[in-house]
Amino acid sequence: MRSVLLLLAVILLYACASPASQITNSENAMKLTSPAFVEGKSIPSDYTCDGADRIPLLEMSDVPAGAKSLALVVDDPDAPMGTWDHWVVWNIPPATKKIDAQPPGVAGKNSWGRTNYGGPCPPSGTHRYFFKLYALDVLLDLPAGSNKASLQEAVKGHILTETQLMGTYQRRKA
Repeated sequence: MRSVLLLLAVILLYACASPASQITNSENAMKLTSPAFVEGKSIPSDYTCDGADRIPLLEMSDVPAGAKSLALVVDDPDAPMGTWDHWVVWNIPPATKKIDAQPPGVAGKNSWGRTNYGGPCPPSGTHRYFFKLYALDVLLDLPAGSNKASLQEAVKGHILTETQLMGTYQRRKA
């Protein structure tokens, strides 16, 4: 019994101490924001399939000094067939402060099979869209056009910190 408790305590301490497994929200942590929409609120239709399908301006700050690259994933976990990937990009220079177009870096394939941003376009109801930013300690050796699953495998053990911005969207009624 004693050894089981000791093992549980070690696992708990490791999990709490591992920054790679946490989304950071502290004052000095990396931040991802957008003047286009507020965390947890509706994404304007201009950034969706109902509008111009433009990339909303994303602003990054407090990227850790040791970061060699950034990776960005935008996905919709509320899609009826499972999580739908809207955008996958990696090897973004860590000095990047703003993104409102395809950033320098390597583009991966989204769920449409394209390598560009595809805005929110839910078939029904209100969906959540997560813009996830990862600071990495390496440049990834991952071929252009790789999917999110390949990116997730490649970043294992290389995430210095991560943050996210979530917005929602519901299609207009015809």
